[in-house]
Amino acid sequence: MNNRKLPTVFIIDDDASVRQSIQDLVESVGIDAKAFASAQEFLSYERREGPSCLVLDVRLPGMSGLDLQSKLSHDKFQLPIIFITGHADIPMTVKAMKSGAVEFLTKPFREQDLLDAIQRSLTHERLRQAENHVLVELKDKYATLTPRERDVMSLVVSGMLNKQIAAELGASETTVKIHRGNVMRKMQANSLPDLVRIADKLSTRE
Repeated sequence: MNNRKLPTVFIIDDDASVRQSIQDLVESVGIDAKAFASAQEFLSYERREGPSCLVLDVRLPGMSGLDLQSKLSHDKFQLPIIFITGHADIPMTVKAMKSGAVEFLTKPFREQDLLDAIQRSLTHERLRQAENHVLVELKDKYATLTPRERDVMSLVVSGMLNKQIAAELGASETTVKIHRGNVMRKMQANSLPDLVRIADKLSTRE
């Protein structure tokens, strides 16, 4: 059985004909699509896990596309956004792109341009979710370390030798070696460079 989570493209546009044409286009290349008439309708939808992206009209009734982008960012909900609009202007485009939009397409746009932007978005999301999965596993492993093992790990990755760590912690070198071995085993690190990379991932994502 294939447990790979299927991708979904969310479409928000208040024009029913545009919504349907984009949904038909996306589904024609084998990708699931869900369409909404407003930002509020999208926000009330219970999204499933899996890579996804958002095709979003700038001008919407109620909450605008840019306002929705801002809300998703504020809520720390990471979702690649492809903006579409019939009334593009440079300040609007710059604001959307600076806020992380993947693409900004002016209607009428080429279908292939939209499909290319969707594929880039979903590829980016797959990579991001895979990295997050790795990070969760690393955090789970780190949680198994004792406070002293965490101290030893921190000093090891800073470049200190066992005897220097022993002096720093007021412990014997033999004790430090034991703790260091436990750290390597629990973190499943095969070498010092491997442990340094693990520590870097943990620190940069905190």
